Amino acid sequence: MIQKEEVFRIGRLGKPHGVDGEIAFSFTDDVFDRTESPYWVMDIDGILVPFFLESYRFRSDSAALVKFLDMDDAESVKMVADHDVFYPVAYASAEEQMQAELSWQHFCGFEVELSDTHQKLGVIEDVDDSTLNVLFRIGKGDDSLIIPANEDFIDEMDLEHKRLVMHLPEGLLSLDTIETFE
Repeated sequence: MIQKEEVFRIGRLGKPHGVDGEIAFSFTDDVFDRTESPYWVMDIDGILVPFFLESYRFRSDSAALVKFLDMDDAESVKMVADHDVFYPVAYASAEEQMQAELSWQHFCGFEVELSDTHQKLGVIEDVDDSTLNVLFRIGKGDDSLIIPANEDFIDEMDLEHKRLVMHLPEGLLSLDTIETFE
């Protein structure tokens, strides 16, 4: 079974394109064009499933049309539409592996502490990197807090203990909206 630490996110599939089984793919990393993995991985109902790539063609520098093996019509690719796409770390070069390990997704599970007050904000539960402004979601449900994921705001990074010490711009967090998760 494929484990989450064996892959890294490279983009997201969109809608089927045409009638021959192609599907739109928006990517943040073109590692698939620089290395050769016979498969990509998608999270299908909580299980990481390999899908074997037949072909792809670029539409722009961040979009492509892809075709998976044995998916020969629009109906068959509907099951993977709107799914995140992951790439196997084993097929990436050492440089790409290092880059994948230090992607924003890597910080899920890290505890965030404010540098000026040493207040613990909580644990990063999710990273939204679907837009140019990457966001950390700290906590769960109604008690979650959204803060920008920005290198300029990180004062300390303790990879061993999964801890980030951050300073945030004044006014980003007001005292009445900060919830601690201790």
